[in-house]
Amino acid sequence: MDRMFRVLGFWTLVIGLAALAGEMVPMAMLFFAQTAIFVLLGYLKLSERAYIFIFWGYMLLSFTGFTYWSFFKMSV
Repeated sequence: MDRMFRVLGFWTLVIGLAALAGEMVPMAMLFFAQTAIFVLLGYLKLSERAYIFIFWGYMLLSFTGFTYWSFFKMSV
């Protein structure tokens, strides 16, 4: 399971680099921070249960944030 967080770190790095190339600096910084967190988590050697809880917490936070931003902050 720890390798999966390293894979998530790789893909968030790719998305961050693409955002940086597209001159979306705040989005790039957000994804670079996620990259650092995922790579760090990938080397912690936690139990599988802990990794599952961390992943579901991340998904809950990101989906809630995305829904809030798209509903309340984006203009129609």
